[in-house]
Amino acid sequence: MGMKTYRKQAPVGSPYTRLAQVLVAAARKWRVDATQAECNMCYSEEVEEEGPDVENNENKRRKARLGRTTRFRAAIIDAPCTATSPQGHNPWRLCTVNQVEEVKLVLRLIPIWLSCIMFTVVLSQNHTLYVKQASTMQRSFISHNFIVPPASLQSLIGLTIIITVPFYDRIFVPFVRRHITGHPSGITLLQRIGTGLALSILEAAVAALVESRRLRVAKHYGLLDGPKGAVVPMQVWWLVPQYAISGMSDAFTIVGLQELFYDQMPESMRSMGAAAYISIVGIGSFVNTGVITVVQGVSSRAGGGKWLGDNLNRANLDKFYWILAGMSAVNFCVYLLIARGFVYRTVEEHDVRRLERRGGGAGGRS
Repeated sequence: MGMKTYRKQAPVGSPYTRLAQVLVAAARKWRVDATQAECNMCYSEEVEEEGPDVENNENKRRKARLGRTTRFRAAIIDAPCTATSPQGHNPWRLCTVNQVEEVKLVLRLIPIWLSCIMFTVVLSQNHTLYVKQASTMQRSFISHNFIVPPASLQSLIGLTIIITVPFYDRIFVPFVRRHITGHPSGITLLQRIGTGLALSILEAAVAALVESRRLRVAKHYGLLDGPKGAVVPMQVWWLVPQYAISGMSDAFTIVGLQELFYDQMPESMRSMGAAAYISIVGIGSFVNTGVITVVQGVSSRAGGGKWLGDNLNRANLDKFYWILAGMSAVNFCVYLLIARGFVYRTVEEHDVRRLERRGGGAGGRS
C-alpha cells in the first residue's frame, strides 16, 4: 500500500567521481594564479531545490550552499568556452565552487580519521589479549561449579556503553552546557572524540598495571613455568576496570566519530561518511597486527625472548600494554594539534528568486 506514496531519490552519480573531477581539474590548473581569478569562478549547479514537488513549490525554492573558504583552483573559469552553460563545460576541467567545498570537507576529515586509528588498536585488545589474560585467571562465579567463559567478559563493554550513553546525554551534556561551556551539545564533537582517546590511554595503562600484578602472583605461586592451562590464583574480576574504561572510550570516540562523519560530510557523500568512520575499526585491527609483529621481531632479536609468547606467565604483556599507552599518548598529542586547526562545516542559504533577479540564475556567475 505504501508503494504509491514512497518517493525514491534518483541516483545523481558517484560521489567518487565528483571527488576525482575536482582533483583532476585542480591539477590541470596548477599554474593558474587563484588569487587573481576570484571574480571569474563557476558558481553554477549549486542550486538544490528542497521539497518533494519543485514545480508546485517554485516560490518556496531556496538555495543551500556550503560556507566559503579560500582557494578554488578547480572552479576557475580559464577559457571563454566554459564561461556560461552548465551543460557545455567539461566537468573534468571546470567544477563549481560548491563542489570544491565538498572535496575540502572530505580532505579535512582525513587527518581526524588517521588520528583515531591508534584508538582502535587499543580497542582490538578486547577480543584478543584480554581474553587470553582472562583464560589464565580464576573464573569461578558464586560457586566453583559455574565458570565464566573468558570471551564473555566482552559483554561488560556493551553494558558500560548502555550506561554511559544515557548518562552522557541526560546528565553530562545538560550540566556542562548550563554551568561550563554554554555549548548546545555540552562539548564539541572533537572534544568528545578526544575524551575517548584520552580514556584509551588510561585503559592501556590500567591493563598494564593489572597484568603486572598477575605476573607477580604467578611468580609468587611458582607458576611461571607451570603446566599448560595452570590457573593463576587471581580473580578474573581484576580485568573489569579495563573493560569498563574501554566501553566508556567507545561511547565517546566511536559515537563521536559517527556523528562527526555524518554531520561534516557533504550531503551527497554521507553514505561514505558512515562507511569511513566504521572502517577505522577494521584498519585498526590490521595496524594492531603490524604492531605485534614489530614488537615480536624486536624483542626476539634483543635476546630476551618474544614478549607475546604462548606462555603468558613468561611473556611481557605488561610491557606491550605500556607501549600501547605510550603510542596512544603521542597519537593524542597529534590529535590535539589536528583538532585545533579543524574548521567545522557551515551552510549558507540564499533565496533562488533573489539570485535570479540579480542575474545569477542557475547558470550565471557571481
